Amino acid sequence: MEGQPKVKASLRLGSEFYTVNAKKVGALSEQLSSMKEESMSILKDYITKHNVPNDVPDELVEGSSEDDEEEEPKKSNINPKKAKIN
Repeated sequence: MEGQPKVKASLRLGSEFYTVNAKKVGALSEQLSSMKEESMSILKDYITKHNVPNDVPDELVEGSSEDDEEEEPKKSNINPKKAKIN
């Protein structure tokens, strides 16, 4: 089994399915590196093919930063605890 690659992976991107096998035969680290390069190539091609944007904001921006500065800070309904004197 020394002559065959020991590293394989399967990728499912949307409805598409890819199988990645290490191309190099050698040390495990070399096989992992080879598989990583091929996986990154598949991901790049997928992103390019489906025109997925590079930067997607985590939250929708509803207003400009100027609106945030004008708002008053929200007051908490929790009353601070008073220290008891014994």
